[in-house]
Amino acid sequence: MTLATEVKKLTESKPFHAVAGAGDYAVEKLRELPEQLQKLQSRRSELAKDLPGKAREYADKAEGFARELPDRAREYADQLTEKATEVYEDFAVRGRKVVSRTTGEAALELEEVSQAVKPAAAKKPRATKAGA
Repeated sequence: MTLATEVKKLTESKPFHAVAGAGDYAVEKLRELPEQLQKLQSRRSELAKDLPGKAREYADKAEGFARELPDRAREYADQLTEKATEVYEDFAVRGRKVVSRTTGEAALELEEVSQAVKPAAAKKPRATKAGA
């Protein structure tokens, strides 16, 4: 099998699309990060003031969660399986769009290059049979 065939087979696979979709999602979220960081920095003093009260509140909640943990763990495991499948499908769809867009752009670039090369090839002098 040729390299081009192997690459085509890979780029048309669902796992490849899922990875491309996950990468696209990560880039999207990283672009939002500076704005979120700026918001948190502006609330820093407010958050520091509320911290001791929040810590006591969360400690009380943690005690209740510890008692419910075994039952909740089973529920979460079931939900996680469903959610993981859903996220995988979403990333695969997103990745397919990214790959299609990217390969479409690459195809356009190749077409532009081939069109630019054709006139240069046409300018070469041709040998005629009469001169032979």
